[in-house]
Amino acid sequence: MATPIRSTTQVFLEIADIADNIVVMIDGSCAVILETGAVNFGLLSKDEQDAIIYAFAAFLNSLSFPIQISIMSKQMDVSDYLNLITQEEQRQKSAKLKEKLRSYYQYILSLVKENTVLEKRFFIVIPYSSLELGVKGGGSAIKKVRRLPYKKSYILERAKTSLYPKRDHIMRQISRIGLKATQLDTQQLISLFYEIYNPESDEGERIPEGVQYPMVQSITGR
Repeated sequence: MATPIRSTTQVFLEIADIADNIVVMIDGSCAVILETGAVNFGLLSKDEQDAIIYAFAAFLNSLSFPIQISIMSKQMDVSDYLNLITQEEQRQKSAKLKEKLRSYYQYILSLVKENTVLEKRFFIVIPYSSLELGVKGGGSAIKKVRRLPYKKSYILERAKTSLYPKRDHIMRQISRIGLKATQLDTQQLISLFYEIYNPESDEGERIPEGVQYPMVQSITGR
């Protein structure tokens, strides 16, 4: 008889813990994640487009450290919005406003049927390498034993010293493009990774507000 495979989610997750608004990986590397908006480039004038391009080029040229730009797309559920339009239509006393809202409802409905409406979120990931921490060998042995190379408090202290100046620099440079970048806190990071690992989850299945710790607990024991 074949031996059944017994394992846990922890074996497949590279994340050791999420603490102090920082993602801590099993090899001791860390990351700060910023979320920013986007510019509707196609609606800008030629001069405005050129200004955005030059500002973005200046942002890239100012970097002396690696970053990762990530875009997360998820199909939107517009049923709540359609319900809101219906409620507004029912509250209106003017026949013309009722007709306008009914027409708008049909427009949104046809738009959703003919096209996939996506919600896009934009992130800038600032990494802190385990090599900066002083870990040698790429952390392969650490991953095998599934244990952080140093105490988590020490790793976080070192990571903050390296990551916070980089975070502040990116926030300043991004503001010159006309965007605002905000750092995801611990709760927001937990929710983000829950959505990443549960792409089919709906609103009711998401982590409720107020959860301040990862649902998969830290494996380090430190």
